[in-house]
Amino acid sequence: MNRRELLQAAAALPLARTALSSPAFAQGPYPSRNVTMIVPFPPGGQADLAARPIAQALERILGKPVIVDNRAGGGGGSVGNAAAARAEPDGHTLLMTLSSLAVLPEADRLFDRPVAYEVSQFAPIARVLADPTLLAVPASAPWKTLQEFVDDAKKRPGQIPYGSSGPYGTLHVAMEMFAASAGIKLLHVPFRGAGPALTALLSGTVQAMASAPGTLKQQVDDGKMRVLANWGAQRIKSFPDLPTFEELGYKDVEFYIWAGLFAQSALPAPIMTRLREAMAEAVKAPEVVKTFETAGSPVAYLDAPEFAKFVAEDSARLVAAVKKIGKVG
Repeated sequence: MNRRELLQAAAALPLARTALSSPAFAQGPYPSRNVTMIVPFPPGGQADLAARPIAQALERILGKPVIVDNRAGGGGGSVGNAAAARAEPDGHTLLMTLSSLAVLPEADRLFDRPVAYEVSQFAPIARVLADPTLLAVPASAPWKTLQEFVDDAKKRPGQIPYGSSGPYGTLHVAMEMFAASAGIKLLHVPFRGAGPALTALLSGTVQAMASAPGTLKQQVDDGKMRVLANWGAQRIKSFPDLPTFEELGYKDVEFYIWAGLFAQSALPAPIMTRLREAMAEAVKAPEVVKTFETAGSPVAYLDAPEFAKFVAEDSARLVAAVKKIGKVG
């Protein structure tokens, strides 16, 4: 080996050493074991609806079991979100969560509580679903229209109970946004997730609830619930006759509940690329498309760069709404 070749080989050694010590190289082919997909709510809500078909598709694509872990410990999803934030950034712990991801740290700050996690700890991988929230009441409720609901609430301030997935979660913020615009006061009854809140609505324990179309469609079709209004800017295909709040005169009431897949911000780039590729394939799987369309919540896929931009814009709007709502029950 001549002097020039020796110098080139020596110069390459630090690069080789860096590659050998990087997390992506050290762990070998990804995934090397089972993948856990944390859902920070009990079964039955929008995040769970998004997670299960996607987990099955990813299992086939990645070649390793993808296990849905409903990490429901209260806090509107804060407990599960925080667990995912603390996990090793190696792609084996993912998070399927909702738009409340950015709201919950702000709620902690609002109440001078320790912040469980920061949004900066997460890297968006892909958006899966994005639907306007709908206002649902039991079929046995006396209100046939939103105006009847508002009129009754004005006669009985603080007496109509509504359920949510937890304080300052998506369903709580949506309802308080509506209540503030309508000039009414409702009774907030928080649950550990949308699934238990939906069960309480069916049983009559609570009398109203904001929820995603996919979790309401079957109940409405079966005649167990009715929907009164849509928080979106436009009517939706699954409920074409349902008016929006804007149509009904509420100009500042617009809210969407989206579900998306996240990893830790320190995730190595090669693993992020693999997961992005896998998600692009998963959302096109016929069984995934069919499951979501049957639920009335069609795929609303965004790849990581577009999803990151969407999260930033939506989060800014929601954080402003939380600050405006302030400390409510």
